[in-house]
Amino acid sequence: MSHTSAHKAALSRYPTLDDMRAAAHRLAGKVLPTPVWRWQTGVIADMLSPDTEVWLKLELLQKTGTFKLRGALNCIEALSDEEREHGVVAASAGNHALAVAYAARLAGTHAKVLMPHYASPVRIEGCRAQGAEVVLTTDLHEAFERAQQIAHTESRSIVHPFDGPLTAAGTGTIGVEFVEQVRGLDAVIVPVGGGGLCAGIAAAVKQLVPECRVYGVEPFGADAMYHSFLSGRTERIAAAPQTIADSLAAPCTLDYSLAVCQRFVDQIVRVSDEELRRAMFYLYRDMKLVAEPAAAASTAALLGPLRETLDGQRVGLIACGSNIDVARFAELVNCGVEA
Repeated sequence: MSHTSAHKAALSRYPTLDDMRAAAHRLAGKVLPTPVWRWQTGVIADMLSPDTEVWLKLELLQKTGTFKLRGALNCIEALSDEEREHGVVAASAGNHALAVAYAARLAGTHAKVLMPHYASPVRIEGCRAQGAEVVLTTDLHEAFERAQQIAHTESRSIVHPFDGPLTAAGTGTIGVEFVEQVRGLDAVIVPVGGGGLCAGIAAAVKQLVPECRVYGVEPFGADAMYHSFLSGRTERIAAAPQTIADSLAAPCTLDYSLAVCQRFVDQIVRVSDEELRRAMFYLYRDMKLVAEPAAAASTAALLGPLRETLDGQRVGLIACGSNIDVARFAELVNCGVEA
């Protein structure tokens, strides 16, 4: 199948509300319905007009510390008994690896996770604590390549970190929850790595509240989705991603998640590492949240490139994860104060 035909095929298979409701049923009791909280203090009160409403979807309170469990568990739950006997394999900078390790243990199978050597020690040890075998690699490109090889040689099922219908249906449950928890949202801002989170949430939001705009946000140092929106096709980052938001440092976009994002996402914007640091600081100072850089991306976008566009509106921010060690958090937040 050619690239164009594969892309068109992917576009025709976006996650439906039935898909997402089926995923919610499959995940019930195994993932947490995460709360929302309105941000009314500090920088929001200082920088935005009084009639602006900012609502945080606190997915960083999810089991394993991020949204990733929803997609990973939805994929693993769909495996046959024979596939579970062979185990699963995944490539990740950390959060997806943690989710796969936890989901595999929950489902009674074994996980092998490929992680770059510079991944957070907290995430690496977290995977091992869940019983996963951790293989460290030079970078994410090598991690993805070796995961493919292991899937072939060991007959393991790949649990992809951001691409595929089951992943999008799993992350879509966040969008379904959010629009039920906060009625009348004008816009939702979603962090983008490979696009699996954004694809699922955007599909849910647009099918339930068509008039609500959905914005994806990427760091400048890992902006494959932004370039894919410009070119209309999947794009790969030429060099290693350069950003403090390692959870958003996917090396490329892929057909399915790109096609779903193209269908449902209104715009992709970008933020700098300095904006991410400041957003981490504001989330900590005002909301008492320990957010990793990826989880601060939606805040950075609201206070940066989308500030004028969304001022005075009811805005939802996805706070997607909190897996960061104390020393690294302090280092980045202190830089945010200085910036």
